[in-house]
Amino acid sequence: MRGLFCILFAILTVCLSTVAIAQTSDDVVARRAALQQELTALETEIDKQRALLDDLRGRSVSLERDIGILNASIKQSQLSIRARDIAIADLTRDIGGKAKTIGELSDKIERAKLSLSQLVRKTARFQSDSLPELLLGDGRLANLFIEMDSFASIEQSLGETLSGVRIVKKDVETEKQELEGRRAEETDLRVAQERDKKRLEEQEAEKNRILKLSKGIEANYKAVISSKEYSAAKIRSELFILRDSAAIPFEKALALAQDAQAKTGVRAAFLLGIIAEESNLGENVGKGNWRIDMKAPRDTVPFLDITRRLGLDPDRMPVSKKAWYGYGGAMGPAQFIPSTWILYEAKVAAATGHNPPNPWDAGDAFMASALYLKDSGAAKGTASAERTAAICYLAGCGNAKKKAYAFYGDDVASLAAKYQRQIDILNQ
Repeated sequence: MRGLFCILFAILTVCLSTVAIAQTSDDVVARRAALQQELTALETEIDKQRALLDDLRGRSVSLERDIGILNASIKQSQLSIRARDIAIADLTRDIGGKAKTIGELSDKIERAKLSLSQLVRKTARFQSDSLPELLLGDGRLANLFIEMDSFASIEQSLGETLSGVRIVKKDVETEKQELEGRRAEETDLRVAQERDKKRLEEQEAEKNRILKLSKGIEANYKAVISSKEYSAAKIRSELFILRDSAAIPFEKALALAQDAQAKTGVRAAFLLGIIAEESNLGENVGKGNWRIDMKAPRDTVPFLDITRRLGLDPDRMPVSKKAWYGYGGAMGPAQFIPSTWILYEAKVAAATGHNPPNPWDAGDAFMASALYLKDSGAAKGTASAERTAAICYLAGCGNAKKKAYAFYGDDVASLAAKYQRQIDILNQ
């Protein structure tokens, strides 16, 4: 019997030991430190490229400037993608560590359950045996009471340990789910970055074509880019005005953006950059359905109210599809979710004269976007203010300082610079 007690105490010692997350090896720790150092260096370089871009965009048009803008944009995109790869790898490693810990905790739970069941059976034997049988079996009444008290104490401790390990396991599982959610978000943002990088590469191909046309001579280059006929043809060949496209024609989009600028102070080119980033100027307003893709009741209730007051069939109105990492349900060219649209309805109605305003109407959508951006500080007109407002538009101002979303602000800034160039040409 004493042997059994020794075994149970050994098991209890294991189960009562501090539950700790599995420690990584020295090699893993060193690798993580190296990656963190690389990530810090990348973020510093990204900030330098961003400052360089802001400086270049403020200079007069020249062959050197435009090549510098293109090269800096591509370099910044490449650095951001590398930084995101490191973040994804780090999250994947942490998820693996949590999974390992969960497995170890599951083993602890099984061992504790086994020990507890053995104690229960042993206690049941004590309770089922008669007093004479127990006395004959051991011969010492005092020893009997000591052993019974020890069983009860160990049983209580094992039960408490089992409960504690289960709580820790649940906490670790929650942490693992949160990490998986962050990894999903990082992965999705990386896909968006890859798309933006591809667009930059297409711009590089166009620049090479112009360089070939100008033969690399500054005077020839300026002549090419300042030609109204060439520039107008280039603008009208943009994706937004392709035949059979649902996108808003550029001239109309520009007029709406300029009207919104007059009423809010938000720069027209910046507003065009936001709408282009969100829906390609109204071409991609979503193929989702409110019943499936919206968050209920936060957005479904206001959505039904919006469509009812507009006399629209909610089942026929396009909204963005639910992404695998979160909810969809954004409406119209500006991609407002219903719960946010409701907050801006009165302001939009006052600015456009449409009461109620319609999120699928281009004019109302542009005005709503400009009003939101104004509230986020974009009317200041500085590169920093516009970049922050863009990130607010994507992820809320609470996330404006998070480096994970910086690429969106940079991308909108690039689009805004492109549209400002087109606006300047058309105003010549």
